[in-house]
Order: sequence, then structure tokens, then C-alpha cells
Amino acid sequence: MLGPMGRTLVVKATAGADAPERCAQAFTVAATAAAAGVTVSLWLTGESTWFAVPGRAGQFTLPHSAPLTDLLDVILATGQVTACTQCAARRDIGPDDVLPGVRIAGAAVFVEEAMAEGAQALVY
Repeated sequence: MLGPMGRTLVVKATAGADAPERCAQAFTVAATAAAAGVTVSLWLTGESTWFAVPGRAGQFTLPHSAPLTDLLDVILATGQVTACTQCAARRDIGPDDVLPGVRIAGAAVFVEEAMAEGAQALVY
């Protein structure tokens, strides 16, 4: 498997339960990279923003996919998870509503991360 790298993987999840396979792909890729020692930043946007709220990831199921809670735990333990500012506001999610370790930030921070030297961004 891969060892520690100097690159960062920025993954933007744009789907939640509304498109479960796309959602699970984003979390699976981010968690796999994190477990392999890659620096990971997972962005929750659109319907995936709900997974920043305690208990919501546990409600997600997809056959033959790892539990979203397990994937999210791996990413939170080793990387950064961010909920989109506008997406959170549209859902009345504030800083006190999210899981420990999840931050709320906007497009400027996403662009900064995605454009950093050595970064690779993926959007699902």
C-alpha cells in the first residue's frame, strides 16, 4: 500500500442519500486515501452536508459498501472534514450542530486547498 506522501487529496462530496453510490464513492476514496497515509480533506456539499450532523451518517446504507460512519471516522481521525458554509446555512446547520472535528467553511477555503501545490481535487 502507499506510504506517507507530500500530496493532499481534496474530495468534494456533492451527493447524499439522493445519490447513494456517488456519495459512498466519495467517502470510500477519501477514507482509503486517509488509511494509506495520504493527507485528506473531505468537503461535504449539497445533500452530503447532512453527514456533518451527529447520527446522520449512521442512517445511510448502501449494499456492499462500508458503513459511512466507519469511513467518516477514518477521515476525521487523520484528515479534515469541512461542511460548505452555504450548504450548511440552507439546512440550518451551524457550528454547534456538527460532529467534533468538522468545520464549516466556504468556497475561498476550498479553492485555496484545491489549488495548493501538490493537491489533487476530486468531485463526486
